[in-house]
Amino acid sequence: MYDTLKKVLPILLAAFIAGCGASGDSEEAASSEQQARPTTVAGHVEQATFTSLDGDTVSVADFKGKVVMIDLWETWCKPCLASFPTLQKLQNEYEDEFVVLAVTPGFTDTKKDARAFAKEHDYNFTYLMDSNGLHKKIGVQGIPFKLYVDAEGNFIKKSMGSYGPDEDYKKVKAIIEKHKNASGEKSQI
Repeated sequence: MYDTLKKVLPILLAAFIAGCGASGDSEEAASSEQQARPTTVAGHVEQATFTSLDGDTVSVADFKGKVVMIDLWETWCKPCLASFPTLQKLQNEYEDEFVVLAVTPGFTDTKKDARAFAKEHDYNFTYLMDSNGLHKKIGVQGIPFKLYVDAEGNFIKKSMGSYGPDEDYKKVKAIIEKHKNASGEKSQI
């Protein structure tokens, strides 16, 4: 068996290397629209658009000048809901510098579910539906899942889960402090 593997392995390796380096007609025929599509988590997040509960299109770029947290959540997710008071507190403290986009990926929740939740609770988040499948594009497997974008619209980081209200507060506050008014700081340099 070892001798067979010794003979076959170099052939497989050569075929793999040749396949990776090959450029076929299909690559050359790719349209400019396909080439403009984001292929990284950062690209997907920075260009993300969602649908508001009223049916309007909302883009991450609409919030340029603020640190944006895209919080993927659903009404049944206890850790998601446990973080909402902390996020509201931070959004109140950084009213002009931070915004929470509470985005429902639609695992089980519908627009009706999200609307009922928003109506019953006093959080002033921007409630949205992940109508363009951002969670699928970046491979989200569970919630709570948070994505951060700086004040200039650049992806910062992603995180999954919760560390409890106090630790979440500290971590999110540090992100806001580090990335708020990024454009203003750069223009002074």
